[in-house]
Amino acid sequence: MSQPTSTPTPSNAPVNRATFDQFMVPNYAPGAMIPVRGEGSRVWDQTGRELIDFAGGIAVSAVGHCHPKVVGALVEQANKIWHVANVLTNEPALKLARALVERTFADRVFFANSGGEANEAAFKLARKYACDNFPKYPEDKENAKDKLESEKVEFVAFNNSFHGRTLFTVTMGGQPKYTKGFAPLPPGIHHAPFNDLDAAAKLVSDKTCAIVVEPIQGEGGVTPAKPEFLKGLRALADKHNALLIFDEVQSGAGRTGELYAYMKYGVTPDILTSAKGIGGGFPIGAMLTTEKIAASLNVGSHGSTYGGNPLGCAVGLAVLDIISSDATRANVAARSAQLKEGLRKLADKHQVFSDVRGEGLLVGAELSKPYAGKAKDLINAAEKESLMVLMAGPDVMRFAPSLLITEADVAEGLARFDRAIAAFVAAAAPAAAKAA
Repeated sequence: MSQPTSTPTPSNAPVNRATFDQFMVPNYAPGAMIPVRGEGSRVWDQTGRELIDFAGGIAVSAVGHCHPKVVGALVEQANKIWHVANVLTNEPALKLARALVERTFADRVFFANSGGEANEAAFKLARKYACDNFPKYPEDKENAKDKLESEKVEFVAFNNSFHGRTLFTVTMGGQPKYTKGFAPLPPGIHHAPFNDLDAAAKLVSDKTCAIVVEPIQGEGGVTPAKPEFLKGLRALADKHNALLIFDEVQSGAGRTGELYAYMKYGVTPDILTSAKGIGGGFPIGAMLTTEKIAASLNVGSHGSTYGGNPLGCAVGLAVLDIISSDATRANVAARSAQLKEGLRKLADKHQVFSDVRGEGLLVGAELSKPYAGKAKDLINAAEKESLMVLMAGPDVMRFAPSLLITEADVAEGLARFDRAIAAFVAAAAPAAAKAA
């Protein structure tokens, strides 16, 4: 075991990518370049190189980097008060909660620090609501003591989904690569294929406390739900007295052009979770629900030390004002059409994509068969052309830029991506020819 050095490194000493390997837990494999400054949809690394950001911090930087209104809200609040314990409330939290309720189906809001925490709260609430409303021993409290409080404890979720990294949320996600090595996993969670209503119907029963679904699977390949699928899940939930939970951590906060994707689908959930873009880069998550359901999280039943802190909520309110505007919605629609059209042209030119899909500024481009499994290689090629892009699994390129990205930045980003694809195809040519 290493011991503390007698002379610690000065805090202002230079760092680089090798510093990560020396001091950080190896659960990430970050790229070589380190961003140090951002403005709008542009980022600069340690060498001063400028990159166009089509990644948005994985759908987080909803209004770009260092938006003046958001920076102003942060600085203003930082000069007032940063933190209060949750034995008290604070003005920014109350204002943001009110704003979210007034803009959505919800009556009540719980604030957390992340999407994973918001989902953890949602899943706990579903079980608590079932316990309160469908107890196993409604008339026999003595027999109920120290026994299962309700038989309505099961969840139905979907393959290739992603709901967070806690043990509860990672189990709900239905992706073995994220649960391997962490058994035993929480029981009572069943998975059906995404967009397969018949398969889901076979799993939902009167023991189901909630159905959990992403309106658009992000990590699972940027795959939108079919409207009839979500409508069918709503009907199944109603039939079996189960709650319908929409995980909108990635699809929400204006990403689809509507404030939340449920509005685009016309299907209202009982609980909705939000994070990522709602803070524009500041860590904040939210769980939204109705007054009746919220009542089950009575005093002391759940909490978060930093959830609803004044800094995060002040930033969130500024972001919400920007992404709720008609101008932002119009820009999302225009830039979405521009990006998709550009990607389809690149698909025709290079024969590298078999499908371009998504809603708003959450777009996926699936690699064609000869290039399957090589998404990471294309990310690296894009970085060499000073473009930041994402992947959603090994076969899908993902794009989640700022909702305010300009027409010029989309055009320049596509030009850089064109060059990156050309280099990628040339490097992969022998393997691709063999696969074809």
